[in-house]
Amino acid sequence: MAQQARTVGKTPAATRPTLIRELVEIADYIAHVRKEIAALRANELTRDRLPMAHEELGSVVEATAGATNSIMTAAEEILSLPDDKNYRAAVEARMNDIFEACTFQDITGQRISKVSESLRQLESRLSRFAAAVKAKDEGGVDPAEVERRVRAELLLLNGPQIKGPATAQDEIDALFS
Repeated sequence: MAQQARTVGKTPAATRPTLIRELVEIADYIAHVRKEIAALRANELTRDRLPMAHEELGSVVEATAGATNSIMTAAEEILSLPDDKNYRAAVEARMNDIFEACTFQDITGQRISKVSESLRQLESRLSRFAAAVKAKDEGGVDPAEVERRVRAELLLLNGPQIKGPATAQDEIDALFS
């Protein structure tokens, strides 16, 4: 192509329209790619969306930890209550604390929804961009990614399952019997 561009003046008149058409196609493709890059709004993603996602997930961790601590504290207080005439009122007060602490689920659900929406937008924009530039993944599997996945699987110890095979609770309970 570079050779062709240098020899335009020497090219026979019959092939010039073909060359011009190819250059116009390349210019159109570049314009299209620039438009798709702009549509990614990468600055918005890095300035607003992704930092917000990190912040929201941090808040989920804090809210969950705070609620767990409140529930555990209330349960410990219930266990240490004296068995006297005020026992029922004291238990009810601690139970209300537990119910209140359990509202963390609503807050964490809202925050996780915000993060999910940001990730959906990122995925959509990247997918659209990849289609526009006809991007193809490099061949083969990244060894570092394979190692990371194997390590994550080993560390997970078959913990939380997402609609997959899981060890039944009865089998887990039998291990401790």
